Amino acid sequence: MRVLLVEDEPLIAEFVGKGLRESGHVVDHAATGPDGLHLAQTERYDAWILDRMLPGLEGLELLRQLRASGHRTPALVLSSLGDVDQRVEGLRGGADDYLGKPFAFAELAARLDGLLRRTAPATTAEATRLRVADLELDLLKRSVRRAGQAIEVQPREFRLLEYLMRHADQVVTRTMLLEAVWDYHFDPQTNVIDVHISRLRQKIDKPFDTAILQTVRGAGYKLDPAA
Repeated sequence: MRVLLVEDEPLIAEFVGKGLRESGHVVDHAATGPDGLHLAQTERYDAWILDRMLPGLEGLELLRQLRASGHRTPALVLSSLGDVDQRVEGLRGGADDYLGKPFAFAELAARLDGLLRRTAPATTAEATRLRVADLELDLLKRSVRRAGQAIEVQPREFRLLEYLMRHADQVVTRTMLLEAVWDYHFDPQTNVIDVHISRLRQKIDKPFDTAILQTVRGAGYKLDPAA
């Protein structure tokens, strides 16, 4: 899932962003209200996490502007303003959930998962499951199966596989993977992609009769639906 985090406190932003990425999410961060508004208006996200006390534009006002312009992305508000009246104000201001500071990351992650489940389309199975040949990925359960057999993958492997499945039968370049899966906008000159592709092959190809993850020499990788 792709999440927008709008938080001006560096330590909280780093803490939340790191936790979400380790859970398999792609995270964009903005440190001011105007920057957060711009990203929310111009990019597509599965959820927003918004602080209230932001420089340049207060978090609830940011959210009100987004709702007024028709955006319906699920929003979780974080704030040290956490008494009952302030939580009610936040929920009435367009938030889908409200979490007071300080908070435990486990609770934030659980509330985010709950938001995504509640706001999923009616065709939940279609919207939250990806399938390529006999390989299936469940976005809500964070599970992978091939030919009915459960496969255990790490969070980064899950993100890598999700991206490849969303682009099945297309060549995915190393640059695309670095940006989408590792949030790198430069080449770190490491073999991180090769290592993760190798690990993924050991799990989704080696135990089975056919190899679904293909290397396209000189170009990148692709999942072959005909496998």
